[in-house]
Amino acid sequence: MTPMIIYRMNQKLFSVFVAVCLAVNITYAQKGIQFLPVRIDDVFETAKKTGKPVFIEVFSPTCHVCQSFMPTLDDPSVGAFYNSKFVNTRLDVGNKATQAWLVSKKLFIPSLPLFLYYDANQSLLHFAMSTNSPEEVIRHGATALMPLARSQSMKGRYAAGERAASFLIDYGTFARLTRDTAANINIMAEYARLQPVTTYANETNWLVIKKLIMDMDNPIFQYMINHLADYKKYDQEQIKSVAENILMSSLYSTRGALYNSAKVLEVKKQLVLIGIDPKKAGSWTLLPEVKAYFRQKQTAKAAARMDDHVLSTPYTIPEYLYISRLFNRNSPDSLDVSTVINWVNKALAINTTTSNDQADLYFEQADAYRRAGKIAEANNAAQKSMDIAKLAQLDTSRNIEQISKLK
Repeated sequence: MTPMIIYRMNQKLFSVFVAVCLAVNITYAQKGIQFLPVRIDDVFETAKKTGKPVFIEVFSPTCHVCQSFMPTLDDPSVGAFYNSKFVNTRLDVGNKATQAWLVSKKLFIPSLPLFLYYDANQSLLHFAMSTNSPEEVIRHGATALMPLARSQSMKGRYAAGERAASFLIDYGTFARLTRDTAANINIMAEYARLQPVTTYANETNWLVIKKLIMDMDNPIFQYMINHLADYKKYDQEQIKSVAENILMSSLYSTRGALYNSAKVLEVKKQLVLIGIDPKKAGSWTLLPEVKAYFRQKQTAKAAARMDDHVLSTPYTIPEYLYISRLFNRNSPDSLDVSTVINWVNKALAINTTTSNDQADLYFEQADAYRRAGKIAEANNAAQKSMDIAKLAQLDTSRNIEQISKLK
């Protein structure tokens, strides 16, 4: 039999299995789940000794939903099941040790409370974000014990062709939980492809946008951006916040680092569409746009775009230094040199410049002149940087290296 057939057979037996679990003798738990109040590593050591998997509730003491689950987790039937099947513990998400453990496991917490199920060797078997009832909490634990039904099996089931909407939502959530961004993007693109466009603005897909979509190119997200009126029944500030997060996380992701200038300008346009002030949207997309021009070898456009921002925004000395270094290190040619030198001169004219600032600024000025082949001017600026550094008793090793390269 194929894994898919076995899985379907297991699903038919699932309700029977849950019923049996509910019938476990109540003497296993007098008062709900018994959570071990020990270090997480000790929990897994206990699991190895007992041969049981581990159940972890990730919670926050300030989370009202988490608090509402306490009677459910204290339910004798829930305790009877979990205490007989798992080694149990709770992790406060605000605790530094918990945060360090979550980072080590590369986990993103989408909401609380979160149920995690591990084997004794700390391999993640299953996750759940349960509704608040004893039956549902037990059902999730039962699923964690079924190899062909738990989250660990989702990758194989997807590869085998499973495409039910609920499955794709669960798998997309699992991918986000485990920080598998590439898988999440592919899964949610497949989910969008299988949904009628007429359903894109329904409540389920609004939740999908809020909780799961990570890529601005997802068709459901693009529909929302271009049909905002269809979403007026939802909280408009929340829509703005969610859309802003998707756009900016896409722009500053690994894939976003390869966006061309047209794509960056599209992000800027869509930020404005959702209600972000155009000037602010321009500031947020400034560096990605400039870097895109560098990759496209459009130096003049990069310099003009940055200079427009300089002219419209009061710049500080550290900011002038940053953009001068950015162009000196990344510009594909010397077409920007006059603009860079102008920035340096503007910074030098600020009356709060320190000796350290001046040494840095003349150093960048020398580098700009060198890029343009103006060696005499470069030497002059480099010597000024050296003299200021010596007088201020700064490290001059970089100055020595710069001057030696100009000979």
